[in-house]
Amino acid sequence: MKIKVFADTICGWCYIGHTRLLKALKDFKNTSFVFEYVPFQLNPDMPKKGINRLDYLKYKFGSKEAAKPMYDNMIKEALKENLIINLEKIKITPNTNFSHILIKLAFSKNIGHEVLNKIFEAYFLKGKNIGDKNVLFEIGESSNINEREIYEVFSSKKEINEINKSDTEARSMGVNGVPFFKINNKTYISGAQSSTNLIEAIKANL
Repeated sequence: MKIKVFADTICGWCYIGHTRLLKALKDFKNTSFVFEYVPFQLNPDMPKKGINRLDYLKYKFGSKEAAKPMYDNMIKEALKENLIINLEKIKITPNTNFSHILIKLAFSKNIGHEVLNKIFEAYFLKGKNIGDKNVLFEIGESSNINEREIYEVFSSKKEINEINKSDTEARSMGVNGVPFFKINNKTYISGAQSSTNLIEAIKANL
């Protein structure tokens, strides 16, 4: 069974959705899954160095206070999955291109879920700048990805172009928010829905 996962690495709902997907998969120990990670950029025009988080909140929502209800709800849902989101630790809203490239490399090595989770934890739990290549090198190496291999994909213009192409293709499909799951090219799941809903969607495609 093939599952396409559309996500962005600075998306708290994607962190929750990813956790719920992995929980749902535990119900299908005898089913073989093939995953395709599709990079999506919530902020496709983000500067390479990212921007100050407070400036980002003003740009995106008008103010930090205006964003609070949405983030409060996100934190509440995260706690249901035993996930801690420390927004106050986040100082920079990063450009996510290089984090997407590392995840793509990780999925080619069958450790995509592991690396994706580490990136989410680095950003949401520890407040690290996941647009910083050094942070990503550290994450990749902690999952035994060779430093030289990471350097090569980070230096490739082709990889950057493919990230942008994936984002454009997702939007052309009508995907304008993430997480978004496509199961066997037939069933579409939008948002960080419950593990129960994901289980039912997978069952419908068996």
